[in-house]
Amino acid sequence: MNYRHSFHAGNFADVFKHLLLSRALEYFQQKNKPYFVLDTHGGIGYYDLQGDEAVRTAEAEQGIVRFAEQAVDEPLALQYLSIVTELNKGKDNLRYYPGSPVITAGFLRENDRLVVCELHKDDAETLKSTALGRHKQVQILAPMDGYQAVRAQLPPAEKRGLVLIDPPFENTTEFDDVIDALEQGLKRWQSGSFAVWYPIKDELKTAAFHRDVAALPGIGKTLVMELNVRANDERKGLHGCGFVWVNPPYGVVQDSEQLLPILCKVLAQDKGANVHSRWLVGE
Repeated sequence: MNYRHSFHAGNFADVFKHLLLSRALEYFQQKNKPYFVLDTHGGIGYYDLQGDEAVRTAEAEQGIVRFAEQAVDEPLALQYLSIVTELNKGKDNLRYYPGSPVITAGFLRENDRLVVCELHKDDAETLKSTALGRHKQVQILAPMDGYQAVRAQLPPAEKRGLVLIDPPFENTTEFDDVIDALEQGLKRWQSGSFAVWYPIKDELKTAAFHRDVAALPGIGKTLVMELNVRANDERKGLHGCGFVWVNPPYGVVQDSEQLLPILCKVLAQDKGANVHSRWLVGE
């Protein structure tokens, strides 16, 4: 596992991923019943955007820094940006960026629950040392293979909630691992909402991944949402990412029609930027 997210924290892919995650959690909050979240690849909790790794790539400048400046008045981004702002309270600029466990923890009510996994040993220790480790609604399983947690933690007692599968995709078998995890998860919790983030690097691999998801037994309504911030140029690194979302919250489906164009407008890096969404299964 040589992938280090500290080089990429707060980039356009994080903004895309965490804004949609935040909207899903807001909709879960609208009902009085408790909900459960399983985060299979939690990372270290939050990231220093002035650290050597982040400064070296400067990806946050074209991600969260730009988005926080240009989308500050966007109502659908209010709670997401408020969590980022709170993490930087008392700072003169945007220094720290929250990972998905910190964002999710910001939405938890008294009876809601978050289980976070992280396999990388050093990252696991860092994650445990954050305030999340003292959060009574949060359980940190680290070091722990998040794919194994899909088998072990589902179905949750709460009966409603979300599984976020957000691997680094550095392993050549990662797409296959995701498909296996989805299949196991749906066997255990067919009504659960499963959000799978993926990078867009190879169109053939992405198409094969979509095909394999659609062929899973018991698959429910599944939405594909994608953001490309520029035309594909391997010399410039990652140009796009997406969500395959099984059983997406209705509100997220509605919001995506407005949010995806906003993300594209604010985060576009050249004229090749585009977004699209479609139903992979259902509708």
